[in-house]
Amino acid sequence: MQFTLSDIHYTYPGAASPALAGITVTFPTGWTGVVGDNGCGKTTLARIACGDLKPDAGTVAPRLVAHYCAQDATAPPSALTDFACAYDEVAMRLRRDLGVDDDWAWRYDTLSGGQRKLVQIACALWEQPDVLVVDEPTNHADAPARAAIRAALARFSGVGILIAHDRALLDALCTQCLLMAPGSAVMRPGGYTQAAAQAELERDTALQWREAARREQRRLARETQRRREEASRTASRRSGRNIAKHDNDARFRRRLAVVSGQDGKTGRLASRMEARLARADAEVEAIRIDKRYDADAWVDAAPSRRPVLLRTEPLALPLGETTTLHTPALHLDSRDHVALAGGNGKGKTTLVGALLGHLPQDTTRLYVPQEPDRATRQATLARLAGMGTERRGRVLSIVARLNSSPERVLEGDAISPGEMRKLMLALGVLDRPELIVMDEPTNYLDVGSIRALEAMLAAFPGALLLVSHDAALVEATTSTTWRIRRQDTGELWLAVD
Repeated sequence: MQFTLSDIHYTYPGAASPALAGITVTFPTGWTGVVGDNGCGKTTLARIACGDLKPDAGTVAPRLVAHYCAQDATAPPSALTDFACAYDEVAMRLRRDLGVDDDWAWRYDTLSGGQRKLVQIACALWEQPDVLVVDEPTNHADAPARAAIRAALARFSGVGILIAHDRALLDALCTQCLLMAPGSAVMRPGGYTQAAAQAELERDTALQWREAARREQRRLARETQRRREEASRTASRRSGRNIAKHDNDARFRRRLAVVSGQDGKTGRLASRMEARLARADAEVEAIRIDKRYDADAWVDAAPSRRPVLLRTEPLALPLGETTTLHTPALHLDSRDHVALAGGNGKGKTTLVGALLGHLPQDTTRLYVPQEPDRATRQATLARLAGMGTERRGRVLSIVARLNSSPERVLEGDAISPGEMRKLMLALGVLDRPELIVMDEPTNYLDVGSIRALEAMLAAFPGALLLVSHDAALVEATTSTTWRIRRQDTGELWLAVD
């Protein structure tokens, strides 16, 4: 079985440029990875494949039962109630393999982000579609959950399309990867590591070709200029106006040049050089190299004048009706970079909310939540729109350093969740924060963006509180860990490592 999208074009209403232009791709049985920077059209392509969006042009064939498992798990899956009431073999196996408790479906709003993702994937697999698109399936998931998701997806027997920044998952599941960039999509064999290595090799080769073409372009430009000047001098000599009235030798040489054709030789040579230069210019233009943004970013901020930003007494935070999270007395110094670690459902986001409530009111803070709600997204876009040219340019410069296109961010409602996080961070930087709090910041971010975010947070001179399952990000940006563990009694306790 194969599933093909042919010559797909799509432009969001009001957008300045198309999200997809002339994309043709074939997905066989098994898993195909879809990889690319935020905003390059991955989710748009997925929604068209599943019939959620109608392309402006192009075809999707054959017509198959398709299901789109979205990035955002805040809304309950459409099949949630049916799955909760199902006790067939497939439903029972999925609950067991993914660790989904029977009551989770009935209290979906109280679940953590990682738990919701497990339920969302269980419902999608239970429906057994011909084509399954999963968009960032390991968002919010801790290490055990990621392993369970990988094993469950590996058993899917239809056409699978995996949009992910999780390199380990792509390598484990995918036999080919579609590498997307604005204006292009190239299919390469293998998982992410193999496909990315091939893409990098091709990019290096293209860079060498472009440099060689530019050297030739510069040489031809110099030669063309020389020929132009020579032709100009020759034309001046051909003119009889500068020949003295009785200089018969000069007049004879001029007539001889006309008869022999030598008088136009320099002009013809100059014209040929002009043509060669035009071809060289076209060759340089034709060498396409994907744009790369500078990953380094400087945060215009300074540590708080207070030596200690946050100090609490021991806390007891209820998590649902039966569980409580206990913490010792906590303090956060003005330069501390702290990671808050713990499995899904252990109260990390709840604790973040409580700590924010204990901050002094005049503390300048930047908080980027796991899932910004609609009101927050609209307020963020409205703030950008209301800025003057200089401040808006500074915000967009930071967005570019975080590996996203400023033009995409300016398109407003069409921007992706990853781009929204970058925009929130870029806007917050203008406030010169004393404290940055980020809850699962790598959700929805592509690999290049994660590296850029890592550099930015590591260089931040103020206090940082980071909630993340990304071990590499935590190691690079923090020096202290607050870890939530479940005790033998069933209670949850936070310890400072």
